[in-house]
Amino acid sequence: MTAIAAEIKKGRKFDQVLEGARQVFMRDGFEGSSVDDIARAAGVSKATLYSYFPDKRLLFSEVARIECNRQAEEALEVIGTDAPVEQVLQEAANRIVRFFLSDFGQQVYRICVSESYRFPELGKRFYESGPALVRARMSQVLSPYVEKGILKIDDMDLAANQFGELCKSDLFVRCLCGVECQKSEADIERVVNGAVEMFLARYKA
Repeated sequence: MTAIAAEIKKGRKFDQVLEGARQVFMRDGFEGSSVDDIARAAGVSKATLYSYFPDKRLLFSEVARIECNRQAEEALEVIGTDAPVEQVLQEAANRIVRFFLSDFGQQVYRICVSESYRFPELGKRFYESGPALVRARMSQVLSPYVEKGILKIDDMDLAANQFGELCKSDLFVRCLCGVECQKSEADIERVVNGAVEMFLARYKA
């Protein structure tokens, strides 16, 4: 077990702490969230909070992991595999793009990437709950269409990764860098449509 993983301890109020932290992080972001605010929202003492998460980065990464999993599971329930592949990819891309552009999604990316050099386990946790999760869930979405002969994909991991990257396009990087960060519906639709059209141009049978 790595040192950073060993520092995350579970107990009776563990879920309570996570829920309080989720509320505060989603509302105030990482920098704007204080340990006092999180403890108050969770209904626990600071001592209890620190007993589970001695570092705010660890708490944030755990909240991010759970939130990413929650959104991924919710997306799978909504998307299904009975609709035309174009419609399914449109829904998937729409959800991925909006998460990438959300304040929470941007905060997760910035914090985890900037701290991963000093805390490699934090980077690993980010990768597993971010890019690796998108790849796994998109593989689930795409596989039935490959089996039906609608899509022709020889390397599923590569195709799923490519779809996630297409959903970033230039808009994600611009927002990440604070350069002309437009989040209008037209901008989002442009990225979503472009991702779906490019993906189908390559993989539709």
